[in-house]
Amino acid sequence: MSGRGDSEISETGEDRTDETEHVEDADPAQVARRARWTAAVTGALLALAGLAASALRLSGSAPALVPGAYAFGAAVCALAAFLGSRGRTRRALWLLVAGVMVMALGDQFD
Repeated sequence: MSGRGDSEISETGEDRTDETEHVEDADPAQVARRARWTAAVTGALLALAGLAASALRLSGSAPALVPGAYAFGAAVCALAAFLGSRGRTRRALWLLVAGVMVMALGDQFD
């Protein structure tokens, strides 16, 4: 064969298609639903991690700024989870980045 088709036949005879074709063929509502779930779950997990880190740092000998930064970053991630569940996934992504950056900055003061 001289040309390349939409799918390639492997040596075993199986038909392989690119994964990008599946993404383009996917239902837009399903893609949006998956983005909302991803933003909400990621935000919730980062919020829980921030709260756990805040509680651990609060019980230690760290300055008060450190657990406060973790708690504030967790609050920002919780807000991102809420916005993500409401469909504001771009804003949620940027809030997740900001929340993690606040937690990392607070960790630098330890």
